[in-house]
Amino acid sequence: MGCGPSGASMKIVSALINLLLMVVFLGYMMIWFMKPTNTFYLNWFPDVEKKTSSTYLGKQGSTILICAFPILFIATIASLYLHLEKKYDHDHNTSKSFSRMILSKRLAITRGPLGIVTWTELTFMAMFVSLLVWSLYSYMHDMFAFAAVEAAQEKFQVWDVKLETAGLSLGLVGNTCLAFLFFPVARGSSVLQYVGLTSEASIKYHIWLGHITMAIFTAHGLCYVTYWSLTHQILQMLEWGKFMVSNVAGEIALLAGLVMWATSFGRIRRKIFELFYYSHHLYVVFVIFYVFHVGFAEFCLILPGFYLFLIDRYLRLLQSQQKIRSVTARILPSETVELNFSKSSGLSYAPTSIAFINVPSISRIQWHPFTVTSNSNMDSDKLSVVIKCDGSWSHKLYQILSSASPTNRLEVSIEGPYGPPSTNFMRYEKLVLVSGGSGVTPFISIIREIIFKSNTTGSKTPAIHLICAFKKYANLAMLELLLPVSGTTLDLSRLQLQIEAYITQETEPKTVDQSSIRTILFKPNPSDAPVSAVLGPNSWLWLSVIISSSFIIFLLLTGLLTRFYIFPIDHNTNMKYPMPASSAFGMLFVCVAITIAASAAFLWNKRENAKELNQIRTTDMSTPASLLYETELESLPHQSLRQATTVQLGRRPNLKSKQFLPPMSEFTNF
Repeated sequence: MGCGPSGASMKIVSALINLLLMVVFLGYMMIWFMKPTNTFYLNWFPDVEKKTSSTYLGKQGSTILICAFPILFIATIASLYLHLEKKYDHDHNTSKSFSRMILSKRLAITRGPLGIVTWTELTFMAMFVSLLVWSLYSYMHDMFAFAAVEAAQEKFQVWDVKLETAGLSLGLVGNTCLAFLFFPVARGSSVLQYVGLTSEASIKYHIWLGHITMAIFTAHGLCYVTYWSLTHQILQMLEWGKFMVSNVAGEIALLAGLVMWATSFGRIRRKIFELFYYSHHLYVVFVIFYVFHVGFAEFCLILPGFYLFLIDRYLRLLQSQQKIRSVTARILPSETVELNFSKSSGLSYAPTSIAFINVPSISRIQWHPFTVTSNSNMDSDKLSVVIKCDGSWSHKLYQILSSASPTNRLEVSIEGPYGPPSTNFMRYEKLVLVSGGSGVTPFISIIREIIFKSNTTGSKTPAIHLICAFKKYANLAMLELLLPVSGTTLDLSRLQLQIEAYITQETEPKTVDQSSIRTILFKPNPSDAPVSAVLGPNSWLWLSVIISSSFIIFLLLTGLLTRFYIFPIDHNTNMKYPMPASSAFGMLFVCVAITIAASAAFLWNKRENAKELNQIRTTDMSTPASLLYETELESLPHQSLRQATTVQLGRRPNLKSKQFLPPMSEFTNF
């Protein structure tokens, strides 16, 4: 951050925003902590409900106020914060320090079913599990006190009533898990970016929450089925309540959830990924029937996470409809391809970002994530990804491009790129980068970022020690991509680079057929567009507008319907107007509000960026298409790169013997 008045002002603004959002979040979590208690249900909530129930929002107004509004407010302010940071803090020092304060990266667990877990993650996990245990205990303790009285009234056994109470308590605790389930899967979420998380790094939280949620909801369903069976009310399973909970809807939601859960376990997910992927689209069925089961007022408890997910999903849908201008494809040995796309100059992204690629000629529904290897500072008009054949989709792509008569146009759609809000590797004196196979690709963008920083800031940059392992000798060609292409004006002599390359399955060096290394120039198409941010250069500002304006539209639609249609019938009794109908209207209004706000922002930015896109298209159309065969990769002094590289044949790296490596508990990631 700069040291002038604007820098000092930004520090003050950042501190105030951080304090405000921390207070709001702590208040939100306090609600979840107090929610299972009689203090909340008998005192706090009735008082809030009395003051917020109106002829416009009905009794759901209180739930919207205390459960939905705080998180959407946080997401809106976080978007504004990220916009200001991007505009005034080009080095991202503020975000970096805040992320370090919140997210320590020291490892606590390196093996086991949870994967790699840091101490921070372990701490938050323990706190969340404690919240679930406390909630379950509090619900059951308070409701068990009335079990004997209820059993006498219903003429059931006390044990039967306690079983029903346990089932209800489990359902309420499951709602707590469900409230946080969708946050980690919103790829462009401002909440994740604000705390220094990326969608790919936080997907494990979604997995953990998904397992816990479905385990609790399954126990919830089993308790009720057992209770109905013991009390001879098994026909309750067919009950679709008009004003109360709908059992049939809950059963349909549970079945959809069980299918998703069964196909999400690691063994099935890895071996039959398509089954996992397609079955996970049942989340639509799950959410719809969950809302019919509990009612829209109760759904407002989990609305914030799902609301932000819907905004993100719709924006991704809009971005994915545009066909991207493919510029070149570089064919490398050992079935590796580098794809280069035209990029809008206003699109910037951090090193280690990823982009999701779709090639309709292979599959219209398959999207695959790849690390972006280009650097937005050095490559202002190009975005690159490297794809190593490791599956049917990538093999089909390689066959299309490496054939004797390759295609002269590759139709591609792209979502993203998505990446961390900032990177903190510049603060180290030395970077030790360890990779296996195509895992070297994230380091390409890091190394290029260090080259750029060393030439533009004049500050000392970290030395780099790259330890990489490959199966075949021909895979060493991937190292040629570490350095930028010829024509760069940057001084690469400032780069302190040492490479240890290990070839694990060959003991003799192989001669690489240089004729297999070639570049294909694709023919431009007038309808293609460069890769650009779905909401333009000021995407965070526009996201805050979408979140706030769509929520206002949702409140207006809900208020008008309630005031002029539902209230004259129901008068806030929730016993005259059917709950399924009000739930359907609630879901419809959420979708309509998001569609209106996001579409308007997207179309506005598309119109504003039309001039730049036309200039890029004109330039691309003037480029002749041809097929070039290269004798070597066009990089800076490969001789210096080879001099910095030590190749070990028939060996694997022994990381334990590396004296410069810290203990595993001190490893960090970017």
